[in-house]
Amino acid sequence: MKIYKTLDTFTPPRYAVVTSGTFDGVHLGHQKILERIRQLADLHGGETVLITYWPHPRLVLYPEDTSLKLLSSFQEKAALLEKAGIDHLISIPFDEKFASQSSEEFIRNVLVKTIGTKKLVIGYDHRFGKNREGSFEHLAANAPTYGFEVEEISRQDIDEVGISSTKIRNALNQGDIALANSFLGYPYMLNGTVVSGDKIGRTLGYPTANVEIGFRNKLIPADGIYAVKITVDKQEYKGMLYIGNRPTLEDNRKKIEVNLFDFSGSLYEKEIQLHIIEWIRADQKFESLEQLKERLQEDEKIAKQILFH
Repeated sequence: MKIYKTLDTFTPPRYAVVTSGTFDGVHLGHQKILERIRQLADLHGGETVLITYWPHPRLVLYPEDTSLKLLSSFQEKAALLEKAGIDHLISIPFDEKFASQSSEEFIRNVLVKTIGTKKLVIGYDHRFGKNREGSFEHLAANAPTYGFEVEEISRQDIDEVGISSTKIRNALNQGDIALANSFLGYPYMLNGTVVSGDKIGRTLGYPTANVEIGFRNKLIPADGIYAVKITVDKQEYKGMLYIGNRPTLEDNRKKIEVNLFDFSGSLYEKEIQLHIIEWIRADQKFESLEQLKERLQEDEKIAKQILFH
């Protein structure tokens, strides 16, 4: 997959099958659209082109609203799109100038002049252009003039179970990782760097890697203990993840810590990817470190039953 950070570096293929959107999380609803553009590209001997926007439009249009957390960083999204078989990923820098572009200008300047769109596929609720004025009806009306065909993926096809990025975010905020993963079609991921910690876990017999998430708008699931798979240096491990403020230690700083089963060595400063498989329990305060250790032993048993069954 080729990635373009600006439109002026893109050379149109002979037959471009195009879709556009934020594609946050690249969930099962998005995957329906990706599947369709791949089918059409294969049918016409063409290539797939996905237009996305970065930063996320809401972060630019409503900068005072800090509540929006995203399911994927740009790098995570790009990796998921590459896995889905997309040929070209165009990331348009989203700013107020681009946001003020009319739907007519977007069609003419981006879809026609720059990309040479032959087929455009969009989701049932996709809007574009200034004030989101552009719609499927608008595209369908203009398509013959500009020499491309447009196809809409129906709500029924995309949304049979009401899949949306918002529903996935709500599930993660409630710790319902099973529901979130069922909508995503893969285990929710956290990518970060291992940083130095205070090594309390080691004294309990559960050494942990402290993970710092590089993308500040990334949605962190609800506090608690999770069964996870971990990728480090292209090797996969299994373990348990803690997210919370360590109430037993009266720390009050949000921590993301992972204990890897059957691992020895240093992880310090390494890039680490966490694939969250299942929720084990909510965070809680214990009367002593000994009680915490006993509970961690239970957590480990449960995590191993989940991960090794």
